[in-house]
Amino acid sequence: MSGSRYLVSNGILSHTLDVPPVKLLLEAHPGAYTTSRTHNNASCLLFWERHVKRLSESLQILSNLAPQLLFKSNNAASLLPLLPNFPVSQPALQMLVDDSLWKVLPIALKEKVDSVELAITTLVSGNLEELNVCDSGTIREEKMSKVFNVHVHIETYVPPQFGIRGNGAHLAVAGYGRNVAAAKYSDWVRIRKTLEKLRPPSVTELLLSHDGNQILEGCVTNFFVVCRKDWDSDDGKVPYDYGNKNYFEVQTAPINDGVLPGIIRQLVLEVCRDEGIPFREVAPSWSKHEIWEEAFITSSLRLLQHVDSIQVPTEWQSAHSKTWKDISWAKKQFQGGPGMITTLIQEKVVEKAILEGYSISNICTR
Repeated sequence: MSGSRYLVSNGILSHTLDVPPVKLLLEAHPGAYTTSRTHNNASCLLFWERHVKRLSESLQILSNLAPQLLFKSNNAASLLPLLPNFPVSQPALQMLVDDSLWKVLPIALKEKVDSVELAITTLVSGNLEELNVCDSGTIREEKMSKVFNVHVHIETYVPPQFGIRGNGAHLAVAGYGRNVAAAKYSDWVRIRKTLEKLRPPSVTELLLSHDGNQILEGCVTNFFVVCRKDWDSDDGKVPYDYGNKNYFEVQTAPINDGVLPGIIRQLVLEVCRDEGIPFREVAPSWSKHEIWEEAFITSSLRLLQHVDSIQVPTEWQSAHSKTWKDISWAKKQFQGGPGMITTLIQEKVVEKAILEGYSISNICTR
């Protein structure tokens, strides 16, 4: 076992000296997964109940719509008669996952250094050999441990500091939207690799779009813009009060457009409702980027990260047959680091992280 990575598979703690990076684990196994991390010097897990709920939902979605992404099989049709048409028990799933965490968290916590957090990825893949043991009813713990393989991967993680100048994201629109976007599944890691030829060297995250104009999300993040509202007046111009949140609107693509229902995405929408920040679930349009005042991306590891720049191919249809250096790009640069709305939302999401923190002592003292 390495000093910075840990792996438990089906309750068995790995004793190899070279636990693989999480990317390699996800490439090696099909299934649903979720990634969270510790918070406040590894005293709690970020939004853990939300993550387990989404993991359970992803398992159900994949079993119903794309079983080949859950079980290692090239013939999805052959799997359908075997799959149980009933919900996965979330309490049973959480018990299996927590049992694996209990085996590894005390070790990871003992070896971690100060100011470092832990990134925790839980992958649940299907076991074809045991699939036919299911009968009608909910998959409970005793059946779940046979039908699904549970892998818990932990590695050290240093969260980026919010708001530091030069610490913003640089984005490029380069890929088409994902299939079965409502579920988070490991095969997406393989698909992401095919987009790397389109990533300019300075870009830190690739954005997805069906048409090169309506922006859906990032490969591993959800995407938001903060727009100036279109106010009507007699002369067509209204002076903006840039300190007034009502002069702006937060936009992000709706789930129905085919985006991942990110944990932090949902929290951002909750914060906007709570704080009276105008928002609309609509895919941000590059054709209106002149009214974008701020932009940020979200994920469970970074929470919010402000955006410094976004670029898109000037010719979308031909871009995917090229490499990044052969593409002509249009670019928008944001100035001055995170803006007022991004900063307010970040502060409120951190507050929710504290309120909803799942104490690690609930797992480690079992």
